[in-house]
Amino acid sequence: MEWGLRSGAAVAAVVALFGGYLVADAYDVVPGMLTTAEPWPEAAPFPTAPGAVEGPAPAALLEGLPDDAPVPDSVEVQRLVSDLARDKRLGSRVGVTVADAATGQVLGSSNPDRLMTPASTQKLFTGVAALLASPADRTLDTRAVLADDDTVVLVGGGDMMLAAGHGDPDAVNGRAGLADLAQQVAAKVKITGRTQVRVALDDTLFTGDDIAPTVASPDIAAGYIAPVASLGVNVGLLSDEYSDNGPRASDPGKYAAEAFAAALEEEGLETAGAVVDQTAPDGARVLGEVSSAPLGEVVGFAMQYSDNTITEVLGRLVAVAQGLPGSNDGATQAVISTARRLGIDMTGARLRDCSGLGDGSYLSAEQLTDLLTVMVDPARPELRSEAVGMPVAGLNGTLADSHGRFTGDNPARGLARAKTGSLPQVRALAGTVLTADDRLLVFSVLADAIPADRSVGATWIYDDFVGRLATYSAVAPQGG
Repeated sequence: MEWGLRSGAAVAAVVALFGGYLVADAYDVVPGMLTTAEPWPEAAPFPTAPGAVEGPAPAALLEGLPDDAPVPDSVEVQRLVSDLARDKRLGSRVGVTVADAATGQVLGSSNPDRLMTPASTQKLFTGVAALLASPADRTLDTRAVLADDDTVVLVGGGDMMLAAGHGDPDAVNGRAGLADLAQQVAAKVKITGRTQVRVALDDTLFTGDDIAPTVASPDIAAGYIAPVASLGVNVGLLSDEYSDNGPRASDPGKYAAEAFAAALEEEGLETAGAVVDQTAPDGARVLGEVSSAPLGEVVGFAMQYSDNTITEVLGRLVAVAQGLPGSNDGATQAVISTARRLGIDMTGARLRDCSGLGDGSYLSAEQLTDLLTVMVDPARPELRSEAVGMPVAGLNGTLADSHGRFTGDNPARGLARAKTGSLPQVRALAGTVLTADDRLLVFSVLADAIPADRSVGATWIYDDFVGRLATYSAVAPQGG
């Protein structure tokens, strides 16, 4: 009986307490789900930013070429071509092709399929292959990695336009700087308490001959090309200024690694011993990295200055991208196979290097104009950087008037873009020109048996020919 009374009292106490808690909860004295307070008002809608409105459609700053611009009369163009091909000052071997850029229609030709020495117009094929192998915005990266705890390995990625000091973000040659890389590396090494490192070089990206065997010894001695390496300073030149010739480092990769070691010393790290060759181990910790200008700009540099070394580097990068050895043979094979995949008939074509400096390369005027037609095709935007990267007549690169090209009142000045080619007894020119009717034409001119005393004059004959194409109008055709 006593237990029952106690039990009932306990239950009553619990109920009283629970009821009291509910009351306290309702008046928000204690935490809980009940409340007697007014409900919270509904949240206001999320504000709309007054600037978040759809902008106007983008507008072109420059008008494109008219689709209905008249195509030049092929009879008139053929007359100009025939006059050029018969010019005795150009020697006995001349090949010419002029075609409409939009349709590929040949408007005039002479010996279009004759295989001839292309000289540096051959670089057009290498540039196209490079842009098709990798996106135009790809960069060539130079890395420094840690190996053996105290060894910094400099790993080349194909950039032979490094700056020995700090890089210039507005430059193509010298965009990436070894001093910048040294700063990154020194900062990470010093954290570990180390004050001394060894410097090694991994220059294994490319293989085989560092200069094509077909390049003449005098051209090497004159510095028209440097040994190809996976990294280099100022295209291997031993001077601070860029030039297409001049003294070059015999081992551009080792020269760059020594400059890197000196930059580490400037950052307060002692470098023990001479630079050694060492392949970077897989998975090595990256201490720093610097990047070249985008590939499209590198290709444009090679076209503007007809740089043999950079063109050879581009060819080997194409070979590596295609799974071939990064050698001269791998590069030439890769460039030709790329042209064939574009639908260009490469029958008889032969490349002994990628720049056209060496002996034994053969292309036809028709093959060059077929390539140019692909380059300017609106359906091939990935090639646009090369199409617009060729020198502009009379204004820049190897066609600047300072080189004696398209001077004075030549009508093609500013209206033609072309790649030049020059070897003893050889002159070549291949590119695009806009007619007076705003019709874009592609052209190529090759001559490889020019009398030795007339080679320089041949360039002026070519310039005059392109100028005549520029003045052509279907409404008022040229006279005699």
